[in-house]
Amino acid sequence: MTRYPRSGKGRKWTAIELRSVTTTWQGDTLSDGDGLVGEVRGATDGAVSIRFKYAFRWEGKISWHQCGTWPKASLEEIRRERDRARDQVRSGVNPSDLKKVERIEAQAKVRAIIAEAQLQATEQLTNREMFEAWLKDGVMRADKNAELRRLFEKDLLPQIGRLAVRETTDAHLREVLRKVARVRDCPGLAAMLLADLRQMYRWAEKRKPWRPLLIEGDPAQLVDLKSIVPAGYKPGVRDRVLSAVEIRELSHLFQKAEQTYEAAADRRRATRPVQKQTQLAMWIALSSLCRVGELLKARWENVDLDTGEWLVPAQDTKTKVEWLVFLSEFCLAKFRALHQITGHGEWCFPASSEKEPLNAKTMAKQLGDRQIQFKKRKDLKGRRNDNSLVLAHGRNGAWTPHDMRRTGATMMQALGVPPDVIDRCQNHVLPGSKVRRHYLHYDFAKEKLDAWQLLGRRLQSILDTDTDEDMQSANLVHSAANSALRRRVSVRRQLKLDASVTA
Repeated sequence: MTRYPRSGKGRKWTAIELRSVTTTWQGDTLSDGDGLVGEVRGATDGAVSIRFKYAFRWEGKISWHQCGTWPKASLEEIRRERDRARDQVRSGVNPSDLKKVERIEAQAKVRAIIAEAQLQATEQLTNREMFEAWLKDGVMRADKNAELRRLFEKDLLPQIGRLAVRETTDAHLREVLRKVARVRDCPGLAAMLLADLRQMYRWAEKRKPWRPLLIEGDPAQLVDLKSIVPAGYKPGVRDRVLSAVEIRELSHLFQKAEQTYEAAADRRRATRPVQKQTQLAMWIALSSLCRVGELLKARWENVDLDTGEWLVPAQDTKTKVEWLVFLSEFCLAKFRALHQITGHGEWCFPASSEKEPLNAKTMAKQLGDRQIQFKKRKDLKGRRNDNSLVLAHGRNGAWTPHDMRRTGATMMQALGVPPDVIDRCQNHVLPGSKVRRHYLHYDFAKEKLDAWQLLGRRLQSILDTDTDEDMQSANLVHSAANSALRRRVSVRRQLKLDASVTA
């Protein structure tokens, strides 16, 4: 039904008249003249709205152009839109098509603004954001990247974390790495951080959104190791091997510290010795040639004290190869002593919570804190700060838990054990082609058993020796082998480190 103003057909509606329209008119048409009509609409809340449109002829057909909805738009605005559309028709332009064009242009403008904002946001992505993306999708180390995060959070991200990737230059990286190498006097750590940075940037260069940000190249590749470390620096390839005299001295130091503590009148104020578990770990590492990290992950379920066998699961080894250790009488005695302390739980070397194994760094700190003459740091509160475990008056430098593995291997060599058997006792990745490793499956069980027993007897002999003269004489037996092995290990690790830094 078409309705007209009170003033009659051909007249225009007023706002007062429109406000008096009720929902009973819903669906009716209001004629406003000059081709403008309105359709009455109702709402659930009883309100009324009127949608106005302009009728015009286009290409022989009646077309409609939407002019607005009252009361959202006033009658004046609606009529102006009608007049504009009428003028466009007269000039040969379809107003509805023009409105579509304007809407498309507006949408394109919005998309362009959003794209520009996204581009600007991408260009401002920081090194921290790239690091987080790399940790999530680009690298997964055995410790779930815990050490990698610790090092970056401590040494790199505080300096360059907020810096945009596209603004990062080799000068920025060189400056922060020099602080680590020269100011903190940790050149080895700086070399390792440089290798990690290069790995991260190589990953980023191949992926969006990082690839466009590195259009001018990888800044880490422009950093030369020699430019950040002190002059004369040589990569820290350790070749420390404990002599027979030092092995016996270490045993005496352990025993003396315990005896002094036990005899103290007030143990609360007395100096505590190294934890018994740590002492036993050193003897087990020395006699089994295991890696300290592998040892600390040992579970009692994998140690058979009756047969004298220790199974190291593949997931706990560096090589990801299952490893069976035949325990010598010497090593088995240490495991049995350890079982008296920690045998009630799951782990051979539990952390204080007993829910997880002891961290290798914890043990290294216990030993390092008792050799502070080799450390360039101030005394640390709550930690030992003495030289109670310095061997041979410090002439041969500090010793670490990993040196035990090297020492045991060197002693095996001096005892005539073939190098390929020693490699198997250490669970090394064996040299040779993959085809060779695929077809040759002899496990050398007898040879390894004999080698470990030979080493165990040698260690027991050293600890049972009474005089320094006897010890010095025994020391000469394998000193030449020590030097040869140190040179071989040094060259091999030097080449490996150079390759990782230059990769």
